[in-house]
Amino acid sequence: MTRPGGTWQNWGRTARVRPQRVEAPDSTAAVQRAVRAAAAHGMQVKAVGAGHSFSGIAVAPGVLLDLSDLTGLVSADRERFRVTLRAGTRLHRIPGLLAPYGLAMPNLGDIDRQSISGAISTGTHGTGARFGGIATQVTGVTLVTADGELLVVDEDQNTELLPAVALGLGALGILVEVTLQCVPAFVLQAEDGPEDLAAVLASLEARVHAADHFEFYWFPHTDRAITKTNTRLPESAVRTPAQPVRRWVDDVVIGSAAHEAACSVAWAVPATAPAINRLSVTLWGPRALTDASHRIFATGRSVRFREMEFALPAENVRPAFDAVRNLIAECGWRIAFPLEVRFAAEDDLWLSTAHGRASGYIAVHRYWREDPTEYFEAVEQIMLGFDGRPHWGKIHFLDAADLRVRYPRFDDFIALRDRLDPDRMFRNRYLDRVLGE
Repeated sequence: MTRPGGTWQNWGRTARVRPQRVEAPDSTAAVQRAVRAAAAHGMQVKAVGAGHSFSGIAVAPGVLLDLSDLTGLVSADRERFRVTLRAGTRLHRIPGLLAPYGLAMPNLGDIDRQSISGAISTGTHGTGARFGGIATQVTGVTLVTADGELLVVDEDQNTELLPAVALGLGALGILVEVTLQCVPAFVLQAEDGPEDLAAVLASLEARVHAADHFEFYWFPHTDRAITKTNTRLPESAVRTPAQPVRRWVDDVVIGSAAHEAACSVAWAVPATAPAINRLSVTLWGPRALTDASHRIFATGRSVRFREMEFALPAENVRPAFDAVRNLIAECGWRIAFPLEVRFAAEDDLWLSTAHGRASGYIAVHRYWREDPTEYFEAVEQIMLGFDGRPHWGKIHFLDAADLRVRYPRFDDFIALRDRLDPDRMFRNRYLDRVLGE
């Protein structure tokens, strides 16, 4: 289906474009037709999922392929715990599709609004030292290449390409189907709450390795951290979910409405940020609950923000974090949004931020009405000094020359791109910058 072109913008309001044409394919064949038509007219084409990337990775000046109608379950393999999904399927819809088969995704990030194709293509991850990003769950894909043909990559066909296409930045073709390795459904026991920051940092390595999933937030201008520790339990475990009223208070009143109000005040009067942050830590009090894994992993995020995130060798997280704290103090900035620290296992995906090393992630944020440039540029320099790699879907300022030295398989990826898309049909300005033209 062809839709009238209008201005497209991403969720974070960091990228916008008025495409020449918008297509909304609802089948693999429709994607093939759209790609061939674009090629015939000499137009670039890009697929768009939920628009939750903060970078310009999904910007489509030519033909925008809106995958909102390319959703749902294609097949399920109960014996091997695998499912094949259409590429536009949103993460928050997947648990319902897996439930009849008693399956779950092994790990998720803390936002589940993305499409599965967008999540894997940008390197979306959760936390847990023994668990990789979502793209590591991929056992097969089907994508439409620049000539409109189908390329199947799985354990039987073109297997050697899987480490490239599972996290392909949208540069190799249009994903139409994704096969995931799932696990039996499970529940998580969650323990969240404020703690002394110094104590958390002193025990960080031990806590990361002792827990299934550990992360923490730090509100600048405070000496407190909000920690989140999740323990995996069998699906049969007794559940003690948050009561509806408590969940509403935590997620809507405190997590959304109050935070939105606080950010607005801090934006208008920056001097209030330290006091607001101290109050925020107090309001986000201890919480313990046990529920289905997807209900614990993901939380609602209605407060609009902008984000930069870097992956570091796990051993560099503590000194890099300390350097950012010192930077904020030395510059006298008033930062109302917290820093987030998470962890992930080493993997072998060519463009994964965790390629070849156990990794920790430090994410910094600004309220969407604030200009993050000065803060983000300074943080980026710190992260580069600690061998950081930027998250592909979040704001950063690096180009292909910077990135080539950080990814051992970078040139292999470019060679595959040359093979699958020699005329750069799937290019855009962001990909020109990070991969070269």
